[in-house]
Amino acid sequence: MSLQRNKRVIISGGGTGGHIFPAISIANALKAIEPGIDILFVGAEGRMEMEKIPAAGYRIIGLPVTGIQRSLTLKNIKVMFRLIKSLAMAKKVLKEFKPDVVVGVGGYASGPVLRQAGNMKIPSLIQEQNSYAGITNKLLARKASIICVAYDGMEKFFPAGKIIKTGNPVRQNFDNLMALEDEALKFFNLKKKFPVILVLGGSLGAGSINKSLSENIALLRDSDCQWLWQTGKHYFESVKSLVEDTVNDNISVHGFINRMEYAYAAADIIISRAGAGTISELCLVGKPVILIPSPNVAEDHQTKNARALSEKNAALLITDEQASKTLVSEAIKLVADTARRELLSENIKGMADRDADKRIAAEVLKLAGK
Repeated sequence: MSLQRNKRVIISGGGTGGHIFPAISIANALKAIEPGIDILFVGAEGRMEMEKIPAAGYRIIGLPVTGIQRSLTLKNIKVMFRLIKSLAMAKKVLKEFKPDVVVGVGGYASGPVLRQAGNMKIPSLIQEQNSYAGITNKLLARKASIICVAYDGMEKFFPAGKIIKTGNPVRQNFDNLMALEDEALKFFNLKKKFPVILVLGGSLGAGSINKSLSENIALLRDSDCQWLWQTGKHYFESVKSLVEDTVNDNISVHGFINRMEYAYAAADIIISRAGAGTISELCLVGKPVILIPSPNVAEDHQTKNARALSEKNAALLITDEQASKTLVSEAIKLVADTARRELLSENIKGMADRDADKRIAAEVLKLAGK
């Protein structure tokens, strides 16, 4: 009598924290339900998943796939060669690992892996985070078994019979933030008597948010607030140098914050981009938020994400264009307005969608059992 082997799952995608952290959440949920499950990640060479996934305790294989240039350029010939090589490598990985199911979370590596899984009749699940689906996921949906979404009305992009509304998975549960506050302030060397404004531009940074703060550095310095500022790795050195030149101790600059639960616990208000995964996380955190949607995304979907909250008085929305003039002053004004902060906090908590990671993991295991 042969022993039944553990289920095997490949999770593919990455590129930004918005894809990577939900992927890790799904993997952790799978492990919690079925501890013996064998999970392999497939990412893109040189992208941040190649660092973050092993740090979370999982194996990852990198493909040479890169994004296509939107303008006519000879670089796209190289992109096509990399894609062909990535498709061949993806097929080899699938043959050798023999997954029961493949999960795509978005990002360059999702395309080749899910495409080959479809050709090889391996069940696949797509996790679409945004209210506007990208072209890759729309193409992959034809052979996908299930498509997990966070928004209503996704039938305009995907076959209705394949859609399951699960919500977006986030890094972890943030219910214990109040208990972490003292520990968090100590971790970042912040003082308890002054309010903390947490600034997030995403894992790679947001140029306009960093510019808005940098151009108003005197306002930051002279405010009765502490600024916990994640610049993103591309902007860290220049911002750090600027802050050091202003000679103050109320601005704490970080390229990337690994302990996000501490950052959220320390914060009185949060300034952030409006990616779908980020918004799902901020709803769970339940702190007052100022959203600055990135204009450089497909169909301006971050503005749509932000409006979904601002129209319900669950967040403040400042456009990317307005940020330089109004962001810092609006943040300082919000800190001083206790009643408004409490209202925003109460309303954003009411929009929280919990346990999306467990719901997606359950769908993955159903597919793996078929």
